[in-house]
Amino acid sequence: MRVNGIIAEYNPFHNGHRYQMEESRRLTGADYTVVVMSGDFVQRGAPALADKHARAEMALRCGADLVLELPALYAASSAEAFASGAVALLHGLGAVTHLCFGSECGDADALGQIAAFLLDEPEQYRTALKAFLKQGLSYPSARAGAISACREAGEALPEGCGEILASPNNILGIDYIKALLRLESGMVPVTIQRVGAGYHEGFYGGFPAPAQPASRPGQEPGPSLSSALAIRQALQQGCTPARLAGFMPGESLRILSSYTEKARLLHADDFSPLLFYKLLMEQGQGYEKYMDVSQSLSDRIAGQLNGFAGYESFCELLKTKNMTYTRISRCLLHILLGIEKAHMELGQGLGHAPYARVLGFRRQAAPLLGAIGKLSSVPLVTKLADAKKSLEADAYRLLELDVRSSALYRAMACAHIGRPPKNEFSTPLVML
Repeated sequence: MRVNGIIAEYNPFHNGHRYQMEESRRLTGADYTVVVMSGDFVQRGAPALADKHARAEMALRCGADLVLELPALYAASSAEAFASGAVALLHGLGAVTHLCFGSECGDADALGQIAAFLLDEPEQYRTALKAFLKQGLSYPSARAGAISACREAGEALPEGCGEILASPNNILGIDYIKALLRLESGMVPVTIQRVGAGYHEGFYGGFPAPAQPASRPGQEPGPSLSSALAIRQALQQGCTPARLAGFMPGESLRILSSYTEKARLLHADDFSPLLFYKLLMEQGQGYEKYMDVSQSLSDRIAGQLNGFAGYESFCELLKTKNMTYTRISRCLLHILLGIEKAHMELGQGLGHAPYARVLGFRRQAAPLLGAIGKLSSVPLVTKLADAKKSLEADAYRLLELDVRSSALYRAMACAHIGRPPKNEFSTPLVML
């Protein structure tokens, strides 16, 4: 049995995601696809546009066979921790044979060379990295500069390695392969070159024409490929889901349209009052106990709190030359959700894979579920009410983070409907 593993956010699920899923199946000849998907909060330090159950259904209706939730501890973390948690989960299932991901360069060998080099971190690289950081560069820029310097000094690294490290999906791909190497996993990394709009290409009042050139020779022109960022920005600026018909699969678009009839699409600023209250209440004691928050950032948050005008604008206020907006946004989200450094220590102690919570599956994937049931070293959670009995105490403590995070998310998404939102314990699996 060949099984593809995909790590995703699907925020929301668009044509590029469907292309990646279909191309992954074509390249590997896979029988099934398992998706590890971020829950209600995502890696850039913000809420997902729609809740995890709606997005899991999008994935299942567009080609996935099983969707698992990536714990909040990893979903809202740095690229390396995000990759470590997701890869460990897929590896622990025992049945996944290929790890498939998109990248700007489309060259798994080049990404693998860089991953192996960064995993070893030779002295020459560490020295160069420190030098670039002392110059005030952000960590991503310093890393790209250091690895380029090492190649120039004769290290066996691919041409353009610095430029490769400048693209977000390349970076994630490298971190995925690093995680595979650490685990000595048998999963084969397969990368699909991104086509269409770039990851950071946003919405500027309109989208490109609906037809795009074929992605492979001999194909007919395919559907438009827009970034998830552009779709989110379009919706935030008042675009209706119906206007996105050329940029999302029909199944995904119908789910999104239905979702907006009973909940609102969320953005970081929707959580501004809650974040400000949490920061205000803990201003005196500082925030250093929270994951990724350094003493200097804690002091900066406390010192700038009088200038708080909203989640996103506060990130801009705190941003410095060597501290990116996204890193600050993640740190603020960790404070909001109560994710502490101690939680990551628990996760590491559990091999980065404390449990595999099932969000949904296709009934025709019964053989896949049977194989996972026999081979998995990670406890599967299909019924939340039974999790406390089946999980170790530390694993359940991490699961409680997911439950609380989702409760907060749902409260904000349903604030306008005048009745309590469904809680995690009464929400059924998505089954098709």
